[in-house]
Amino acid sequence: MLKPKRVLVVYGTRPEAVKLLGVVDALGPQARTLHSGQHYSPELASEFEGALGLRAPDRQLDVGGTTRGEQIGGATIGIEAELRREAVDALIVQGDTNTALAGALAANAAGVALVHVEAGLRSFDRAMPEEHNRVVVDHLSDLCAAPTETSRANLAAEGIAGDDRVVVTGNTVVEAVQRLAPPAAETASILAARSLTADSFVLATFHRPENVDDPEVLATILRELAALPLPVVLPLHPRTEQRARAAGLGDLLAQVRIEPPAGYRCFLGLMARSAFAVSDSGGVQEESSVVKRPVIVVRRSTERPEVLGTFCELVPAGARIGEVARQWLDDLPGLHAKLATIDTPYGDGLASQRIVDAVERMIG
Repeated sequence: MLKPKRVLVVYGTRPEAVKLLGVVDALGPQARTLHSGQHYSPELASEFEGALGLRAPDRQLDVGGTTRGEQIGGATIGIEAELRREAVDALIVQGDTNTALAGALAANAAGVALVHVEAGLRSFDRAMPEEHNRVVVDHLSDLCAAPTETSRANLAAEGIAGDDRVVVTGNTVVEAVQRLAPPAAETASILAARSLTADSFVLATFHRPENVDDPEVLATILRELAALPLPVVLPLHPRTEQRARAAGLGDLLAQVRIEPPAGYRCFLGLMARSAFAVSDSGGVQEESSVVKRPVIVVRRSTERPEVLGTFCELVPAGARIGEVARQWLDDLPGLHAKLATIDTPYGDGLASQRIVDAVERMIG
């Protein structure tokens, strides 16, 4: 009798969990899950298993709160040990995190087929640790699930090609947002609890080193946000708060509405009813195309060019946040109406099933 196929799905952060939720569901009893602990707290674990509906991981590591090298090394050791303890036919990682790189290295060391979900993204900015992570993972992968034709072209330019190695699937973010976005009544409650009016506030998030590690850049961003003519809701990343306080920017923080980091459903509800968002998050750029809200992207570059010129505008170092915002506010209803007619470039919400079908073809 043939043994059933088994697949280990590895994640370490909330964005990975969100984007792998549909893959785990589609794999069904084939799936085993491992959480590296890269980002871990009891509250986050509760959200995974509650609002996100992701089952408790079969294996839990504890690599959080360490340096990048320690995270990658510790997670690689732990994931490889799991692969040698319990045989699987493939290992799936997502995106460009330290956990994704560790999973790729462990699969390579153990001789297990590697699948990269969201393969082929490139910012062409070698100053980003994530760029190094995603390039290495792609080159180690036996199957690259590229979300768009742009991603497929990036892979081909690096010699990663062939129908047996690269498949364009769409991005699992589409189905994740469709599944997890709160309904109208819940969204109304989210706004009411904050005394916010729909389409009349700005949602902001920042955490990337290029923005928060340079006190001058961080001060510029906060000044631009404080000068906007709408309330600015800023769910504050702990790293961002630490850098701002250390740089003496507490007065600027006091001029926006600081909140603790929001749960994913809450964040989607806020984003969907905001006037616009201001962020350096890659995921927010993708989510904008599903909830149909514009985003000022405070980055030097982006690995998601598909949304530039429609849902997103790139503003390096934050100096033009107010300029772009004023342009949008001149006809905000018209902009929202226009975006509502534009399809997301990330697919039809069936990416997870396409990924699982490709995995099953690969492992037989």
